[in-house]
Amino acid sequence: MEANKSHLTVHLLYTVFVAIIGSLQFGYNIGVINAPDKIITAFYNSSHVSRTGNALSTDAIDRLWSASVSIFSVGGMIGAFSVGLFVNRFGRRDSMVLVNSLAVLGATLMGFSRAASSYEMVITGRLVIGLYCGLATGLVPMYVGEISPTSLRGAFGTMHQLGVVIGILIAQILGLEQLLGNVDRWPWLLGLTAFPSLAQTGLLLCCPKSPRYLLINRNEESQAREVLQKLWGMDDVEGEIAEMREESRKMSLERRVTLWELIRSPLYRQPLIIAIMLHLSQQLSGINAVFYYSTRIFREARVKNPIAATIGTGVVNTAFTVVSLFLVERVGRRTLHLVGLGGMAASTLVITIAMALQERVPDLSYLSVAAVFLFVAFFEVGPGPIPWFIVAELFSQGSRPAAVALAGSANWTSNFLVAMIFPFVAEACGPYVFIIFLVFLLIFLLFTYFKVPETKGRTFDEISSAFRLEGVEKDPMVGSVNPGLGAEGGGHLRVGPGAQSPGSEGAVAYMAQGQGSVSEVGVTEI
Repeated sequence: MEANKSHLTVHLLYTVFVAIIGSLQFGYNIGVINAPDKIITAFYNSSHVSRTGNALSTDAIDRLWSASVSIFSVGGMIGAFSVGLFVNRFGRRDSMVLVNSLAVLGATLMGFSRAASSYEMVITGRLVIGLYCGLATGLVPMYVGEISPTSLRGAFGTMHQLGVVIGILIAQILGLEQLLGNVDRWPWLLGLTAFPSLAQTGLLLCCPKSPRYLLINRNEESQAREVLQKLWGMDDVEGEIAEMREESRKMSLERRVTLWELIRSPLYRQPLIIAIMLHLSQQLSGINAVFYYSTRIFREARVKNPIAATIGTGVVNTAFTVVSLFLVERVGRRTLHLVGLGGMAASTLVITIAMALQERVPDLSYLSVAAVFLFVAFFEVGPGPIPWFIVAELFSQGSRPAAVALAGSANWTSNFLVAMIFPFVAEACGPYVFIIFLVFLLIFLLFTYFKVPETKGRTFDEISSAFRLEGVEKDPMVGSVNPGLGAEGGGHLRVGPGAQSPGSEGAVAYMAQGQGSVSEVGVTEI
């Protein structure tokens, strides 16, 4: 079903921009802890001395700092897994309002830690802010996806990643010693995150609730219609209302299932595997390793200010996320993800060769710098933004919260494992550590080519219907596909190589083999 053409309204833009304040918060709290690390660890030691009269050993300081960094991911895992609990009970918008209290609490703990001479407040604050960020990474893409017209869903979905990279860039800039990354102002650097959350709480009250939540979850059709008309700037929204009404009918026909039943159900197995693999492709791509090595690479390339060059990578991050924003509805999600993974694989190979040989050929260090910027650029074209919003596209209303929770937890868990394991692997392998990520990138490239469908231009119901039909196959990950109806004839997605957007000229939609249809299973319990 093709959605009616909608207008880009001021109210829609306002709502999206208010929502992605949560994304900016996530990015800011990723980057904020790195710049003043030596200053904060010195505070850990001095606060311990002031209380006990004894200095901390170097090993103890390292363990405390490791806990400060990694506990953020632990909080994120818990928060991401809890997304379904919030959205099913409070809805999308109100959940974002509620979880801002966690950001304010975490910021308060960190901001007043020096005044209280308590490094425990920093660590606890990082855990709480991690909980908030884990929830935000599920709530923001879900809400934005549900208020966006089909023709703009990819572009607005990319806005989540744009908020993340802008947040990282702001943290890098404010973390400079001349600004807040110094002995006197570092508590402000950590506590500043309270103010965007307070602002967003007020601004969200002027934003509508998700129209899909209103109609499908609460059966408030008239309110859902009013929200769509105001957001999309059009009077005729009956096509979208009819799709949501049908989805609501399917949900009402089926029994409720638990999260464990969702995992075991063959109806959801294929989209669930795709969702998790896409999130793993983001964290196991080597992006954190490149940032870890970037300052060293810039230093060996004799860049006068390596820290400024590292901030330059943040600028590249932001610029190419904007590029992805404009390309995603023209080129498609699957194509951009393939291009991103392929470009990252090539850049990783160049970085490995250049770093291995630059002692013999010093000028290769410049090639390393160029490869780092290319790697970051390709990451933001595909693997950076796409996993966050495509998960919401692969699942219908009932299963979406649980799916977002599972995929988000996979993202945060892999992030945590990479952060914990990578330093030891890097020490053992040296520059050849990037070969590990090259192998991962090639695996994800092949998986995307053979298994990931193109969702551009398709409604939520069309996408989920394709997977429901494939779910009746004996093996949902392996099955033949037959040419079916054209896009306008109600055909379904083709999953695998050659899949195209049905909205593009001459594209052909495909229908998986199987008779009849399978109704959606509503998931309201975790």
